[in-house]
This record gives sequence, C-alpha cells and structure tokens, in this order.
Amino acid sequence: MTDFSEWFHNILEEAEIIDIRYPVKGMHVWQPQGFKIRKYTLDILRKLLDKTHEEVLFPLLIPEDELAKEAIHVKGFEEEVYWVTHGGLTELNKKLALRPTSETGMYPMFALWVRNHSDLPFRFYQIVNTFRYETKHTRPLIRVREITTFKEAHTVHATHEECEEQVEKAVQIYSEFFDTLGIPYTITKRPQWDKFPGAEYTMAFDTILPDGKTLQIGTVHNLGQTFARTFDITYETTEGEHEYVYQTCYGVSDRVIASIIGIHGDEKGLCLPPAVAPYQIVIVPILFKKGAEEVLEFCRNMADNLRNAGLRVHLDKRDLRAGKKFYEYEMRGVPLRMEIGPRDIENKNAVIFRRDKLEKETISIESDTFNEEIKSILDDISKNMKDKAWGSFNRFIRFADTIEEAKKGIEENKGIVSFNWCGDEACGKELEEKVHVDILGIQEENISGCNCINCEKPAKCKTLIAKTY
Repeated sequence: MTDFSEWFHNILEEAEIIDIRYPVKGMHVWQPQGFKIRKYTLDILRKLLDKTHEEVLFPLLIPEDELAKEAIHVKGFEEEVYWVTHGGLTELNKKLALRPTSETGMYPMFALWVRNHSDLPFRFYQIVNTFRYETKHTRPLIRVREITTFKEAHTVHATHEECEEQVEKAVQIYSEFFDTLGIPYTITKRPQWDKFPGAEYTMAFDTILPDGKTLQIGTVHNLGQTFARTFDITYETTEGEHEYVYQTCYGVSDRVIASIIGIHGDEKGLCLPPAVAPYQIVIVPILFKKGAEEVLEFCRNMADNLRNAGLRVHLDKRDLRAGKKFYEYEMRGVPLRMEIGPRDIENKNAVIFRRDKLEKETISIESDTFNEEIKSILDDISKNMKDKAWGSFNRFIRFADTIEEAKKGIEENKGIVSFNWCGDEACGKELEEKVHVDILGIQEENISGCNCINCEKPAKCKTLIAKTY
C-alpha cells in the first residue's frame, strides 16, 4: 500500500471498526464489527491468562495522595493525568485521578490482602479503560487518550527469583498470544531511560507496520520491591519475620488490534486471522428465479451444520448482486467465502474463496469429513498469514556496522536496524540524535569482540533502533 496512514484511517471507517467522530479528541466508539474483533482477541488472551491468573476489576478513580506516593512512577505520568476535581457542584477535598495505569490504585489493596508466605504468589489481571492526556498527535487505536482495551496483569512474589521467573512466563504468554494472531515481533530490554517508571527493567514487544515504523504492542516490567516499599506490602516468613514482596506487571492495549489490521491488511482491505474474524465463513447463495428457495434452504442447512461444528458463519440472503457482496466481504477480511448455486448443489460441490490468497477453488460438499476439511483450510489460512507476516517483518531488519549505514538503513529501508552498543546512556542518547530514531532496546547482552557503533568503546550488547509510533 502506498500510503499506510491513509489506508489505515480509511479501513477503520469503511469496515466499521471504530467511529472516530466522538466529540472528545483521542477517544472513539467501537462499532459492532470492530467490537467483535476486539472480543475474540481478548478471548484468546483470557484463555492464556486464566490458566495461572485470576481476573479482577478495580475502580477507575485513584486518590491523589495514593498516586503521589510513588514519586518516580508519578513523574512518568504527571503530564498525562486527567483529574476529577468536583462531585456535581461540590469541590472535592481530594482530587481523584482517572487511572493512567493501576499500580497506585491496586497496591494499597495488595497491602491489605498479603499476610504471610502461604498467600503468595498473587497473579491478578484486569481488562479496563485507562486515560492519558496524550500531547502528541493522536492516531486511532495507536496513540489515544482513552485506551479502551487495556489488559494489565499484576503479580506478587516472595522472592526475587520467583519474580524473575514470572517475567519469563509473561514473555512466554505474550509470545503465544502474538503467535496465535500471526503478529511478528521483537523482544528487547528497554534502555534505562525508557523503562516503565518505578521498574527495575522493562521487556518490550515491538512489531513493524507497513510504513516501516515500529509499534510497541506489549510490555513486561520487573518492579522488584519499589512499590512494595512505597505501599508497605509485606509478608510474614516461616521464621516469623516480615519481608517486602517482589512484584511484576505487564500489559497490552488497543495497539494489538491496530497491528492485526495493519500487518495483515492489503489494498483490498482487511485480511483477518480466522481466530479473531467476526465471521470465519460467509455463505453467498447464487440465486436465479428458478430454484431460488431450494438453494436458500440448502445454504441454511450448510450454515447450521458449520455453526454446530463450532464455526462462526454468516449466510448473506440480501437481495444484492453477488459481486457487490464479494467486494464487501473481501474488504471486511472474512477468511473464507463459500459460493453455492443450483449447479453446485447438483454437482455436490461449492466454490470457496480464500481471502489470504485471493484464490478460488472447488471442494466437495458431500464428504463426511466436510467440516474437518473446512477447519483444516482455516488452519492453513492462519499459518499462511503468519508466515507471510514474518517474511515481511524479517525483510525490514538489517545490521549496521557504522552510523552512516544505520542512517541509510533507516532513511531508505525503514524498519529496524541492529547494531553493537556499549550500553552507556550518554552514548545511546547521542546516537538517537545522530540517526533521528529511538533505541528500541537490547536484544542480546554480554557480547564481546566488537566495538560500539557510536563511541567505538568495547560493545556490551546488540541493540535495535527504529522510527517509532
């Protein structure tokens, strides 16, 4: 696509994903089609988390004094907080923040819940909306002021080792989540100046959109004992001593939906993975005056049969030309279209159209294994979309030995440039200024035998840079 930004804006409107005309800047309305994509995406994530986590729901409002307790954390969000100052006409004695994130809202309660070592570990998550007064140029689903799909997990542990293990488990959960969606990614440790406020370190997932810019789609934070000390979250050991807990938190947002749309889409519109498509199959009856009711009845039975097999199916009975329907479902990204007319019924066949390949083929509808064959085709669509996305992603990544190579790589090829770095903050910020990009993070630590791309001191890590959203 020649202009990704324009394509993305247009497809959100044309495919009725969201409506951005809501009269508050940076906020939008989820329409039925978009909400279904969101719902099925969250169903995948919930299924992964529910194996080891408990879902909870905390209030939206956070008292000012609780938010202010963790100074480093607040400093990271102080310019983005929305404040509630009145209840009706009455000025509040204490301002209330609309949560920018929930650490300072949840952790006072954790201090009440944790008592002794047998209570641990805690693993909670919630899916809520958060508010941040975004001062940069807002972009639908990518840079917004109300994050409507904010999944945040918070865990509490007795030891540093358990905390480190949880970070690894969170990375595994997100990897499986993005793999299911066919979204390619890098995993890096954010530089110290770009970590989550109050965290010991931050691990981040980034993908690449078709315009060559990277999009952060998930983060995992090791909080150590920072918030435990602030909110006095302690547990009693087996020896009767009181120790501060260790914590992690990790989240994803609306950007996951943006990446599904952007990475898999093409000039014809959406191309949705079957796992999140509102309809996995659409059946289009090919009707003529003679035998129309017989064809419709056959299609109704076919739709019911596929639904009973656990598939999401839509039968389009509208009195419209078939070509108009074909265009609409290609634009909406329905993975599989099935065309059935009188001749198909007579020959016991159906024409199917795969959205991922934009190709038609004829299959038998008489087989006892028909439902399984359809499921196998949907699985193949998922695999093909994932492979195609990773192929495109890998073509966007290249290595640079010099600053000049890095600049040329970013300017001409966009995407991600990998390089060797000493790890020094001053050197890293100088490099960002020279190349006019952001350091995404450290991909590999403890390397040796090479020099920093910028200062030429011995390099300690392989690092990634890119233009970011």
